[in-house]
Amino acid sequence: MPQLPVISGKAFLKFLQNIGFIVVRINGSHYRLKHPDGRVTTIPVHKNQDLPKGLLRKIIREDLGLDLNRFMELWNKHK
Repeated sequence: MPQLPVISGKAFLKFLQNIGFIVVRINGSHYRLKHPDGRVTTIPVHKNQDLPKGLLRKIIREDLGLDLNRFMELWNKHK
């Protein structure tokens, strides 16, 4: 299993926008994003703090519907 990178909320938000997600609404520091195919997720952007590993893993698996290897491919292309 690949090692998850340390990602800030801002960096993850930019990554999601690059793969087609659109910001639907912002409630405080939480950004709600939706993909044209129907997937939705919420990303907390608290200044430049890193996302907790468990939350990042949950978003990748459940909200994005990606396995970790595919996510790492997309993330490395984005960087």
